[in-house]
Amino acid sequence: MADRSTFDMGQHPDIAELRARYDKVAQSPSGQSVSGLTFLSGLYLAISPWVVGFFGRTNLTVNNLITGIALALLAAGTASAYGRMHGLTWVMPIIGVWTIITPWVLAPHSAGTGALISNVVTGAVIIACGLAMASLGMMSTHRR
Repeated sequence: MADRSTFDMGQHPDIAELRARYDKVAQSPSGQSVSGLTFLSGLYLAISPWVVGFFGRTNLTVNNLITGIALALLAAGTASAYGRMHGLTWVMPIIGVWTIITPWVLAPHSAGTGALISNVVTGAVIIACGLAMASLGMMSTHRR
């Protein structure tokens, strides 16, 4: 009888095949486009306070910087190892929703029009990218 304490589930043939399918779909042109757009959205979110000019609002500035860096790192991770990180794609739409509501949560009376428009548009793009990233995983299970 095999020793179950040393069995590595990551080496199971079905999981290895599933990861390979996920990685193949992520390397497709549509997968690379979604990953790239998500990465760029994260970078833009991180620098948006300085681009749009609302860097004086400390809470919103720090939030956009940290959230943007986190999104860019998540996008880079999914682009390089989608087979292992596909389970984290659900975080992207949540980051998008948070990006949209942040000006009203963190700076309810002081967020300017530029900050509002920037965060709403960027958040919508992030939601769309997150849903597209999640659908890449679903595409890989339907194609054979």
